[in-house]
Parts: sequence; structure tokens; C-alpha cells
Amino acid sequence: MPRHAPGASTSLAEWLRVPRPEAEPGIWRYGHRPKLAQEPDRIDDRQLLGGALLALLVALLVWSLITNGYIPVLGWLYGLFPNSWAWGGESHSLLGKLLFNYCIYAVLLVPLFWVAGRAGRWPEVWRRHVRKRFRGGDETASARNASAAGSAAGPNSAPKNGETAAPADHALGPDDPAFWPGVRGAGEHAAADLLTAEVRAGRMNDVDYARIAMEWRAVEAQPERRQRFTAEVMSRAAAAFVHPSAARDLPSRVARHDLRTGQVRLGSVPDVERNPYRYRGTALALEPGLLSTSLLAVGPSGAGKTAKVVRPVVETLALQALAGRTALVAAGPAGSGLGPDSAFDVVIKLGHPDSAYDLDLYGGTTDPDEAAAVLAEALVGDDPQTDPRRAATALAQLIGPYRAAHGRFPPVPELRELLDGVPVALAALREACESSGSHVAGAALRELDARERQSSRADDPGRLLADRVALLDRPAFAGFFDTSGESRPFSMRALEHAVRVRIDLPDRGHAEASRLLSRLLLAQFSACVAARDDRSHFACLVLDDATHAITESAVREIQRLRSANAGVLLALRTLADVPENLRTALLGAVGCRVVMAGVNTWDGEVFAQAWGRDWVQTEDVTHTPDYHGGLVTRWVRGIRALFTGVRATTQSVTVRTVQRERWSASDLANDLPPGHAVLSLTTVRGERTPPILAELGE
Repeated sequence: MPRHAPGASTSLAEWLRVPRPEAEPGIWRYGHRPKLAQEPDRIDDRQLLGGALLALLVALLVWSLITNGYIPVLGWLYGLFPNSWAWGGESHSLLGKLLFNYCIYAVLLVPLFWVAGRAGRWPEVWRRHVRKRFRGGDETASARNASAAGSAAGPNSAPKNGETAAPADHALGPDDPAFWPGVRGAGEHAAADLLTAEVRAGRMNDVDYARIAMEWRAVEAQPERRQRFTAEVMSRAAAAFVHPSAARDLPSRVARHDLRTGQVRLGSVPDVERNPYRYRGTALALEPGLLSTSLLAVGPSGAGKTAKVVRPVVETLALQALAGRTALVAAGPAGSGLGPDSAFDVVIKLGHPDSAYDLDLYGGTTDPDEAAAVLAEALVGDDPQTDPRRAATALAQLIGPYRAAHGRFPPVPELRELLDGVPVALAALREACESSGSHVAGAALRELDARERQSSRADDPGRLLADRVALLDRPAFAGFFDTSGESRPFSMRALEHAVRVRIDLPDRGHAEASRLLSRLLLAQFSACVAARDDRSHFACLVLDDATHAITESAVREIQRLRSANAGVLLALRTLADVPENLRTALLGAVGCRVVMAGVNTWDGEVFAQAWGRDWVQTEDVTHTPDYHGGLVTRWVRGIRALFTGVRATTQSVTVRTVQRERWSASDLANDLPPGHAVLSLTTVRGERTPPILAELGE
């Protein structure tokens, strides 16, 4: 994979100078040019192209008449100058005569074709049909023409991705963002001069700028941190406040990122009538302000969910984690393409013996009731016949006494035996509680007594819990989910920090275990981000395959994530992987919805209902037999109908305003071209977009 995205390079200073005006949610703001507040009169493509062609032909006809003397404009212009200047003169050089005659032609051609272009709407033809064939329409001229020398720099010394690679060659003004005007205006001239020199020398990249700029905003909020800021900058320059991993960039990038706005570009919005006017011809982007409302992407295998949606989002969140803004946990089947190992701080390969990290089955909590509730949601949350609250009670009656006796939660094999009611395991736990001498030993024994009484009931969830735990008590997972303290378990409690985590789920041969672990991760994430003391940075969980991970409790928790500055990205092949009674609720819980090309009409129906209807004007054309005219006219019509079989008719047009689905189930299933998607977005402030047709990856 190339280290840089295709395209020309530009320096960090030039990248910073590109305007980023405020825009509607989902619009790529880098170099964006806002449109008019209202859509001008729009004509259909046939009328537009026909008018443009007609204007061109008229302009060529007029020019032909002028050059052949039928319109004596050339003669009049030549009469204003001496004859020796024209072709027939002899006192001037051939080059001078050539320039003179071309100037005369230009005087005529420029206004002629300007008028023809205005009349034929050539600029609109360019925007609607020509420009979209030449990508990079939203890039500035500096980004297209900058030197490519910086692209050969190392990953930690120069910006990447064709946007921030080459050093700036010209002087920086006092209002230039690369001049660090905020730092300089606060009187920290030495720090500002050093940072400016780093920008000009190409030793600072976009991640460095975003990280240091975020630290300066913290200084503006807490002035007592200014001395520490200055000392760090003066000692480490562009590497100041570096991420604990010491990484200042990712090893490679597959998407375009703008760390000043926190956006990642996903594709382009075609200039078609079905799209909202303000979005036509723009680029599409996502940012934490949208992901905070959570995102659901649905599309069949091969539609591009991972490559065109999930991977760019994971990549931008990893970059922002290096800038100290986000915490990321990305989970998917092994080899799903979420990014290389070197792009993450923690890589957990469940079921792989070479995994350097383990997963904490109990989410890092020390409260047995909290651990039991989360674990019960993962084990039986997908079973409509089992109440997760009763399952949580059954688990708490075992893991609580175990922790009281041993100071830790039970590992998977022992938990399975306790849930199965193995007499030896229960007797050993009772003896350990009695001999512990703890002040909670009496309560622990009462919990065990209650568990033994309830286990005899026919509707006791213990046996089902044991069967589900058995999915994790397999030879492939030997050594995982360890509670002895000898391994390196990862806990969602670490989301207090800007950490990058990738979890490879054991999909092959352990599909049910993988789904159980997906539910576990979702439940742990929801519980831990809500309990964070510091919610200043955005936390996101990405499930590349959320099959059977959506439960009733998960839907409720997803709705609460936005208030905790957190969100989830869920990718599904089909909504059939979600219980039928939860499909509508799931679409209501997430703020961002993406439908990929290739979905079936059953999935499309749910999205069509979620997007609702809109008022549109329709034309009803009625054909009636034509009986007007005299005898000859009716006789001619009869002969034509006899030979052609088509009777002459008249048309009457009725225009009505009716409600129609913005995107019907049939449209989503049959009219989406490959590589396209329809999506709607919602911000944490409640701003919503109508459904937008987008071409992903462009």
C-alpha cells in the first residue's frame, strides 16, 4: 500500500491557509465554496445540453457570417487602423501583422462566445457534466500545483495524504494560522517563533499542529497551564505533547483527512435533482460531531462498508487519538482490514496464541453487580425468552462470593462450573468464603444459598448462562480472559485516555463466540463511557460486523451515548441480523444512517419509513381521443389509425402536490448504482440532513 494518497502534495502552511467555511452537516469544509441560499431555476439535462449546443451552433454561424463578409464587422474594425497593419500591408513584419489580426479576432470572438455561453448556460454544463469527470474540484490551486518534494519525507517529519507535505517557501503573515497568532498574541513570542520555524522547515505535520493547537486551547481555558505549555514547546518543538506511544502519524493513510475540522472525506455528492441543492457537487465527510449520534451502515458483502466507510472512520479516529482528541476501540473479524498493527496502541487477537494483550471479561470493574449486569447482557441479551435482570442476579450470586473469597473474579472455566452447579466447585467456593474471615463472608454465603435454591427452578437461567459461557471455554481461548493478573488485559476503563485499540474477533469456527464478544464489547463500552470522569475527548466503538450484537438494552444505551461524548459505528450485512421488534427502534436510536447499494427491499422499507415523506409536485397526463376538426381531418386520422393502429389523442396535464417517500424501498433496492449509498446525518445539536445520494470513495 502506498504511504501517501494519490494526488499532489502541499505544505502544512498552505494546508492551513485553505478556507474552511461553515457548512451544512456532512459537507467537506476544506476548500468548500458555499452556494446561494436558494436554488436557481433548474432545467433538465436534455434542455440544458440542447440549449448549449444550439448556442454554440449560433455562435459558429455568426462567426462564419463575419469572416465571409456577410456581417461587415471585420471591415469596420480594419478601417480604424492603417492598411499597412493588416495582411495586405508591406511596411510591417509578418509577426506584427499576425499579432494584429489575432487581436482583431479576439476582440470579436471573446464577446461573441461570452454571450453564447451566457445564453447557452455553458458554466452550468461544466459544473453538472464536465467537472465531475475531473476529480479534485474542491482542492485549491495551491494543493494541485505545490511541490511534491515533501512527499518523500518520513512519517514523523512531514504531513501526509497529499495535503500537507511540502514546506512553505514564502513568508508568513501575522494573521496566518501557521504564524500561531493565538500563542503570539498571548505574549509567548519565543514559543510562537519556534513553532513557526517548525512549520516553515517542514518538521511539523497536521497531527502535530492539531495536537499542539488543542493544548493551547486548554491553556486559554486554564491560564495556569501556560508555563507548562511554553516549557514543553521550547524543549520538544513540534514533538511537544506527543502521544504516549511517541507516534506522530499513522504508517499509511487510505482516506483524506482534515484535522483542523476533524473531518474525513468519504466521497462526493452527485449533482442530481434527487439530492438537496446545498449538497449537490460537494464532497461528503464525517466528523466526531456526527459520530456522537452513532452511525449504522447496512449493505451486503462486497458493497464497500469496510473499505469505504469503516476503515476511513477508524483511520481518522486513530489520527485524532494521536492528537489527544479521541479514544478508539475497533473490533471486527481477523483480517477485516481495519488497519495495520502499527496503527494501534493495543491489538487483541482473541484466540490467537501470539496476542500480546488479553480482554478483561468483566470490564475492569470491581463491583460484582455491575460486572454481572454487563456480562449477562452479553451472554443472554439476544435471547427473548430470558430476562437479563434475572441472569444478572444469578451471575452476581456467584461472582460476588468468589470475589469476596479470592479477591478477584472467577476465570471462564470456574465460572462455567459454578453456573452448571457442579457440587465440587460450589463446595470449594463455600469453604473458601467460610475460611476467608472477611466481614462480607456472611453475605457471600447467603448469596450462595440463594443460588442453590433458585437453581432448582425450571425457569432458572443458570443452565443457559453455563451453555453460553461454554462458548468461551474452548481450547482456542485457553489463556484468554485471565483474572489472575499474570496477563495484560485491556479494559474499557482505559477510554479515559486517548488510546487506539483493535480487537480481532474469532470469526472462523467460533461465530457464536464472536457474536457474544461483540455484545460484550458494546455493553462494556456503554457502561464505561457513561462512567468516565473526563469526557473532554470523544470515545467511539466501531463494530465492523454487528451481527446479532443489537439487543433491547443496547438500543437504549446507544441513545444515551451522545450525552457522554461517545458514539458507536455499527456495520450490518442486513437488518435481518437484528430482531424484528428492534429494527425500527435501532434506526431511531442512531442519528446517522447509511444504506449501501445492493440492499433488499425488506431492508429498504425500514429505511424508507425512517426517512419519511416529502411534498412534491406531480403531473398526471390524460390521453383522450381527438374528435375536433372537419370531415377531411377526421378522414385523415382514420386512415392513419387504420395503417398504424394508433388513434389520434389529445393530452391534458394535471399538476398536484402530494406526499411521496423521499427514497422508497424499491429505489433503494433497485436504483442505487454500485459504489453509491444513500445516507442521512444528525449532529449532537439536533441538525438533520435529508437523505443524500453519494458516491463513496471519490
